[in-house]
Amino acid sequence: MKVAIIKYNAGNIRSVDHALRRLNVAAEITDDPEVIVSADRVIFPGVGEASSTMRYLKDRGMDRLIAGLTQPVLGICLGQQLMCKWTEEGNTDCIGIFDQPVKRFPDMVKVPHMGWNSLDRVSGSLFQKEMEGSYVYFVHSFYVPICGDTAAETGYMLPFSAALERDNFFATQFHPEKSGDPGERILSNFLNL
Repeated sequence: MKVAIIKYNAGNIRSVDHALRRLNVAAEITDDPEVIVSADRVIFPGVGEASSTMRYLKDRGMDRLIAGLTQPVLGICLGQQLMCKWTEEGNTDCIGIFDQPVKRFPDMVKVPHMGWNSLDRVSGSLFQKEMEGSYVYFVHSFYVPICGDTAAETGYMLPFSAALERDNFFATQFHPEKSGDPGERILSNFLNL
């Protein structure tokens, strides 16, 4: 199986690569469109700021490339947010795979939201029902509201989408690569789709 991790102007790529190696998967970290399009699975990770990252992706045509992929694609953290329609972070238009806004947590909430939260109301292909209540690791200041694409929920002063799913696109606001056994199971489920 060929797995591509999209290399772009965002952090956290190496920790995703290390998590895949723990699953005995050697991924290719790349920004080569041909390698990405021909991969069996594509992972779109990210830690960073939305507007500068989207500018980088658009300048290279990567936004259109990602939206046009037909194999399973997993967005992680900023990757999930950039797969949405628009974000309040820098008033930025994003890729638009999920027709959802990304909002900043209200001012009365300390950001970033950082730590372990449980997964609630899990559904879709990344989760087994027994994963309900599993704890996963979050670090973020922006969130996707609960919507029709929500595959798992959690809360930090308000409920939000911990994961999204639509067609061949999957996304997690949390970091499966930093979430111990539950995270490994989610990555494994993605690889085995």
